Amino acid sequence: MTTKLQQTLQRIDLANANDPTNGTEALYSQRMLKTLQAFEPNASDALTLACYAQHVCRWKLARKDYPAGLTGYLTWRTELAKLHAKILVDAMQESGYDDADIERANSIIQKKRLKSDPEAQTLEDVSCLVFLNHYFDAFANKHSEEKIIDIVQKTWGKMSDKGRQAALALTLPPHLEKLVAKALA
Repeated sequence: MTTKLQQTLQRIDLANANDPTNGTEALYSQRMLKTLQAFEPNASDALTLACYAQHVCRWKLARKDYPAGLTGYLTWRTELAKLHAKILVDAMQESGYDDADIERANSIIQKKRLKSDPEAQTLEDVSCLVFLNHYFDAFANKHSEEKIIDIVQKTWGKMSDKGRQAALALTLPPHLEKLVAKALA
């Protein structure tokens, strides 16, 4: 791991240090990094940093502050992506990355060309894998089976074939495996 990469990861950790949710976003960053390293061991610095910063300071923009419904949700998500990108760009600049690397990470974290950019797709795959592996059970406990199946189908639709294969290799509790099977049937 390069010095610039280590410094930037530390800067992202510092940005997350004020997380009022008791380290939720720092934990998410660690899970994203670990999942990326298993999924794409030779990831570029730009991709590594985009994964690590995917939820940096997420608490600063609360979903409740945006209108209900799909339009409000999409606006919130777009604003979050801009926030994450700004923090990442600033951290990379402070660590001495060149403009090309910074623009690359900025494009990846905002998923500007999701289906045509392999690294942006890898970020999406990794975030879906982290959701399924670490957050799916809690989500499933709060929602109806119909909603869960819909979310799994939407998640599946966002993933590449490689991501789907990795998702199928996850060890999920039996009740979640059944829901995934129903969603994919």
